Amino acid sequence: MKTFIPLLIMILVFFVGKSQPLNSVKILEKDTLQSTKGNMIITFIGHGTLMIEAGSLVIHIDPVGREADYSLLPKADFILITHEHGDHLDKSILPVITQAKTVTIVSESCKNLVDNSLAFVNGQNKTFGDINIEAVPAYNIVNKRADGKAYHPKGNGNGYVITYGGIKIYIGGDTENIPEMANLKQIDVAFLPMNLPYTMTPQMAADAARIFMPVILYPYHFGETNPQLLIDLLKDTTIKVRVRKMK
Repeated sequence: MKTFIPLLIMILVFFVGKSQPLNSVKILEKDTLQSTKGNMIITFIGHGTLMIEAGSLVIHIDPVGREADYSLLPKADFILITHEHGDHLDKSILPVITQAKTVTIVSESCKNLVDNSLAFVNGQNKTFGDINIEAVPAYNIVNKRADGKAYHPKGNGNGYVITYGGIKIYIGGDTENIPEMANLKQIDVAFLPMNLPYTMTPQMAADAARIFMPVILYPYHFGETNPQLLIDLLKDTTIKVRVRKMK
């Protein structure tokens, strides 16, 4: 018995030591905006994945399971999916955050992939109570695959403009600095993607921002691109570039 007890303690210590530490849960950065209807809280989940809490409403944008444990996050009132690529559409996560009242809005490329969804074409918008959601173009002009086709063809995917309490948030999706950005007006917060060959260089992202001049700009979906380059390119403007963990 004298040898058994220390051995048992050693076994327990081994297995406890091998278990996942409590502090290994991913810490998600958050920023808070003040709207006329209360706080809007942006949660920066990772890559192209975001969550926005607008008052009591929860909006999940391109939810992808590898970016967070969605069982720990609130269920969605709205889910916005920009396009069908696996780093933006993860069908396995949708049941985790969907509830009876969830409205799921997808691009044309996803309309046959996501059940019980509303497919918005570019330019379509709808008001749901206190919130308006508009689908806007997101596509490539320059960057193409080896076969000459665009990574993101025109009309295939969506960006989104979310308006709540006088605040307008533009989610770029996978896009380049396209001419239609001139139609974006009074954008308070913008998310622009910045990684080659799929979206934009820092110069292209800076050019895009200069088209519609958001108050705050977050680079996202930026992979190994150095966001400091974007900060330097826009330092002569009034745009506030904020960098969060969105590789």
